[in-house]
Amino acid sequence: MCGIAGVFSFSGAVDARVVKKMCDKLFHRGPDGEGLWINSKAQISLGHRRLAVIDLSNAAAQPMHLNQRYSITYNGEIYNYPELRNELLQLGCVFKTTSDTEVLLHGYSVWGTNMLTKLDGMFAFVIWDELKQELFCARDRFGEKPFFYHHDGKNFWFASEMKALWAAGIAKQMDEQMVYRYLMYNELMNEDHPEKTFFKNIFRLNAAHSLLVTREGNIITQPYWQLQVVENKNITETEAAEKYYSLLNESVPTNTISSTWTT
Repeated sequence: MCGIAGVFSFSGAVDARVVKKMCDKLFHRGPDGEGLWINSKAQISLGHRRLAVIDLSNAAAQPMHLNQRYSITYNGEIYNYPELRNELLQLGCVFKTTSDTEVLLHGYSVWGTNMLTKLDGMFAFVIWDELKQELFCARDRFGEKPFFYHHDGKNFWFASEMKALWAAGIAKQMDEQMVYRYLMYNELMNEDHPEKTFFKNIFRLNAAHSLLVTREGNIITQPYWQLQVVENKNITETEAAEKYYSLLNESVPTNTISSTWTT
């Protein structure tokens, strides 16, 4: 678990001290270190609280940068990053760390948004593209890693937890409709608008969705994956149990990658 936070301004300068306050609220998510990056010209600042798991070196600290174009702050773990790393090596990418963070950076530089379809893991990340002046955000398929944001037309704020947004001065205003649905129907999420939270103007990035923020302040969200349900009524109970065991036996090792993995 790590913590991410930041701001992208469309109308003026950004204050890295505010992003520092946001990250301080996320200390419990990443006690192993912190990072703060600001690009005053582009009016963007990215922050990170680190829980070191895979590559424990300082070289793998975040925010991480690539080719003076891409910058990332990331929370999560990519289970198949060794395989993706090898694929990227064959395509000519040069790595300086053994981190899955750097795999994400190179993957985005090579495959763009199509990288999301290759990822097996849990994640919430933000990548700044200096050339296109765009901020690309994404959340894993089942929403294991949190991602909240606020957009007021002048700034785009994001963080792993709402408390970090409040630390930036964003108003804590209760959404009466969400509270009503909870009290009447015991609903924690609006099925018609799952991006809504219990606070006005604070939204969550839906699971299996990406979000693009342009220099003009436009926000474009879209799904990149949807669960495909295939019903098989001819399978026996024994066959179903064996299939379940086989899938579980296949899944567990891929979700327990070693922090000491090296090339």
